[in-house]
This record gives sequence, C-alpha cells and structure tokens, in this order.
Amino acid sequence: MAGRVRIGTSGWVYPPWRGRFYPTGLAHRRELEYLSSKVNSVEINGSFYALQRPSSYQAWHEQTPDDFVFAVKGGRFITHMKRLRDVDAPLANFFASGVLALGEKLGPLLWQLPPTLAFDADLLDAFFDLLPRTTTAAAELAGRHDERLEGRAWTVTDADRPLRHALEVRHQSFTDPAFLDVLRAHGIGLVVADAAAEWPYLEHVTADFAYVRLHGSTELYTSGYTGEALDEWAGRLRGWTEQGVDAYAYFDNDAKVKAPGDAISLANRLDLAW
Repeated sequence: MAGRVRIGTSGWVYPPWRGRFYPTGLAHRRELEYLSSKVNSVEINGSFYALQRPSSYQAWHEQTPDDFVFAVKGGRFITHMKRLRDVDAPLANFFASGVLALGEKLGPLLWQLPPTLAFDADLLDAFFDLLPRTTTAAAELAGRHDERLEGRAWTVTDADRPLRHALEVRHQSFTDPAFLDVLRAHGIGLVVADAAAEWPYLEHVTADFAYVRLHGSTELYTSGYTGEALDEWAGRLRGWTEQGVDAYAYFDNDAKVKAPGDAISLANRLDLAW
C-alpha cells in the first residue's frame, strides 16, 4: 500500500501572517482553524519552549478537521539543557503535559538536537530506550510525572496506538554512517532538514516514515521555495510514499510569511485534497 503524505507548517501563531496569510480581522483563536482548512497537518512548536497544558491540546484537537494530524516537538529542556542525559522525569512531565489529549490526531514526536551536541551512539541508545512506542506506554510514563505537573497532568489515552519519533541533528559528526545504524536499530526517523547548508543534509529513510523540515532554500527561516524546488520535493515525497512510507513535511521558513504559501503549493503538487 502507498504511504500517506502530511504537509503543513512549523507552528501557526505568527503576527506577520495576520493580514497577509490570515484574513484581516480573523480572531486569533481561529487561526489554527483557518490554517487547517488549507493543509492537513501542523507541527506544534510551542511545546519545545515550554510545557503546554492539557486544555490547549484539547482545544487544538477540537479546532481541526477529523483527519488532521499534529506533530509535536519535544521540549528543549530535554534536548538542549539536559542534552538527553538524566531525562526520566522531564520525559514523564512532557508526556503528562497534555500530548495524549490529541487522541487520534497525535502524529510523530520531533526531537531536535542542538548544533553543539555531537554524535554519541551510547547516548542516543540510552535516550531512545526511554521513549514510549505506544500511547499506552506514554500514559504510563506520564503517570510518573513530578510535582511540577500536580493538578495539571494528563495521564490517560483513549486508545492504544503506536507512536513515532523523529530526530533532527545539527552537528557535522552525525554524517558518520554509524548514526544511521543507531536510528534503524531503534526505528527512529531521521529528519531530512533543508537548512540553506547551515547543518548537515542527510536524506535517508530509517523507519516506516519520512520526516522533512524545510527551513529555507537559500536563507535560514526566511527564503521561500521556487516552483522548481517544490517540484523536486514533491518528487521525493511521492517516491517515498510509493515505497509504502508515510511522509511528513513542515515548512519552517516563517520569517517573511513564506511557510503557509509554500506548504499549500507543495500540497497542490501532490494533488492533496481535504
């Protein structure tokens, strides 16, 4: 069977989008609703900066169509401050913050490493062993949250579903072929990051899905994608899905309001309709 394609943006709360992508006068609380009528997925990036609340995840679930999917970015406290070490409690807190309230709309979990963190196979092995692979396991992990989540934790799942995890790297040492072996051994997806040559470009499928982050073709977070570039990305995504691999692609070139238009243009090239 062919895989499924999900295309969207990294985040949706951007003041410069208002009046340019979002219609003038659109209530801020309806921006996700509007975006979800144009794309079929979005990457939640507020979860990277701080633990969100269950009520927020519930609201996002309700504001989007039935077939919509969210990717959720793991917290920088885990990846950038703790640098993947001693993260048992932080992981429990992250999953207790409301992630599971997305229910059937919960897609892959994204873990973005800082550019100063080099490849360490043992460190990755240990971290990947901690990651829950089902929503039931995630709920059990969430139940071990610490006092910071008392009174605001979500520790249940409405069904037992598989969980996918993807890793984005930014240090040149990850070009080591042994890195791909670690990902494949744990079933972790490699993020294909198009970042204007700022970070290593690695294009490998290491799990049963592909995950692409489009940060800008020539200038990080700023430049848009030409029609030719979008044609090329459409070809890559189509090729993966023809091999039975699900594909997720998120545009992070939001600084000059390029992301939503590029996402819609890519979806059109793949004849996606919803």
